[in-house]
Amino acid sequence: MLNQSPIRLLATLDENYLPRLQVLLTSVFINNPEEKMELYLIHRNIPEKSLEKLRMQCRSFHYSLHLIQVDASFFQNAPVSRRYPQEMYYRLLAPHLLPGDLDRILYLDPDTLVINALRPLWETNLNGNLFAAASHTGITEIANNVNRLRLGTDSDYFNSGVLLMDLKLGREKILPEDVFSYFSEHSASLLLPDQDILNAMYGNQIWEVDDAVWNYDARNYNSYLLRSSGKADLDWVISHTAILHFCGRAKPWKPGYPYRFGILYKHYEHLTHSLEVSAIGKKSGNMSFIN
Repeated sequence: MLNQSPIRLLATLDENYLPRLQVLLTSVFINNPEEKMELYLIHRNIPEKSLEKLRMQCRSFHYSLHLIQVDASFFQNAPVSRRYPQEMYYRLLAPHLLPGDLDRILYLDPDTLVINALRPLWETNLNGNLFAAASHTGITEIANNVNRLRLGTDSDYFNSGVLLMDLKLGREKILPEDVFSYFSEHSASLLLPDQDILNAMYGNQIWEVDDAVWNYDARNYNSYLLRSSGKADLDWVISHTAILHFCGRAKPWKPGYPYRFGILYKHYEHLTHSLEVSAIGKKSGNMSFIN
């Protein structure tokens, strides 16, 4: 396995979500112990001091960390506002923001946990599509139909929290000026702008993967159980689901999270803190880390 190509992960976030990214990375590390990982973080202006813990974590996991600070001039013609900052474009325009020698990357929202192997998703054949993604249509078919009508599409409505991206093809087909123009013309009707733009412009160029495995909506355990005729119980999820996604406004790191997988998130949050303390102790003891 060590001779396989590294899995390249993408995160796009601001300073406030760095602790969430660290919890996600802990879950990746624990459940993909033999994998070589490379993390690419696209950001606008995260202070260097705020990145110290992330740097230390990546060193202790032997993960390569690549910080991509966006040149503001790239978005000089982009419609942005306080409500819709330039960060909303980062994941969709990643082919143009990341190094040109990368051919694919796996984007993960920072409110996800990885609880099984990522390699099968990483090696998914995109069959000429720009993305691989999951829809939650088996759970919310009414919402799916509403989104089709709202966006004028005929494909399922895909969640943008987990995206396997063909960067080479994206550089050819995803043009920044087209994305900016679409937002300018449709901003009044967009509810989740980056996700809506993904679906409206590129929904027919997405290879669908199973949400129960690759983008499990952590709010909807009972719905997954029902649609699987009882098969997708807790034991099944722990054994088969690779990515848990804590969708929606309620988040497991905030007080009063009502859904059952919140305790699992707390577990990885605790492990992240424990590993951080251990890494600080080793560093103070003059143990060496890789660059």
